[in-house]
Amino acid sequence: MNKKFVKTKNVKEFVGFMEELKSLPPNIPKIALVYGDYGLGKSETIKWWTFKNDCVYVRANKGMSVRWLLSEIAEELGEEPYWHSQETFNMIENKLRQNSKTIIIDEVDYLINNNVIEILRDLHDRSGCPMVLVGMANIDKKLSKYPHLKDRIYKAYRFESYDSQDIKQIISELSEIPIVPDGLEYLATRHNQFRQIVKLINKVEKLARTNGITELDENILRSILNEKPNITALQTAKQIYA
Repeated sequence: MNKKFVKTKNVKEFVGFMEELKSLPPNIPKIALVYGDYGLGKSETIKWWTFKNDCVYVRANKGMSVRWLLSEIAEELGEEPYWHSQETFNMIENKLRQNSKTIIIDEVDYLINNNVIEILRDLHDRSGCPMVLVGMANIDKKLSKYPHLKDRIYKAYRFESYDSQDIKQIISELSEIPIVPDGLEYLATRHNQFRQIVKLINKVEKLARTNGITELDENILRSILNEKPNITALQTAKQIYA
């Protein structure tokens, strides 16, 4: 399988969304919400963007406290956190005032039940840095209990389900074995979540190599993906593509 990052429609729109957030004037709150169902490449997109931009990325965890969260942010800034949360907060604020960075908090759902998320609003207000909260599909509803935070959200971006073109693009770019158009059309109907699509590509490549097939069309794919492969079809395919 090819090791590359596929720029689906969600990715391209997310990049534009982030550029808009960074270019906002100082007097506009710069908290953004990014959310959507699992399996749409949300976290992969965030990590890809983080790698290409000078920002702070922290993945929240279950049971994360204010002190734990601030310590993670401090370490991302290359600083040693203090024992007391207030001192760590002040240090982070000063660092971000000197060198503004976008702060991205992934899996922010974990910070809601114990009210840890409130410290992020304070950090945004004091530092003026853009902040992106990344969560699951219903995170916008969960944030309703924090009106002061929700009021500061400039805009929300939802990762939408892959359409057929997205799925075909993912398969075409990741598969090392060429797949003709009718084969892509067939595979695009089987899964619509990124991890499942990757597993499908791995399976197809393994079966194709085992059977000496160097190009895949719909008929061959139907044969090799069947629980009981049609040996005659596979042998015919091997003769055609030998």
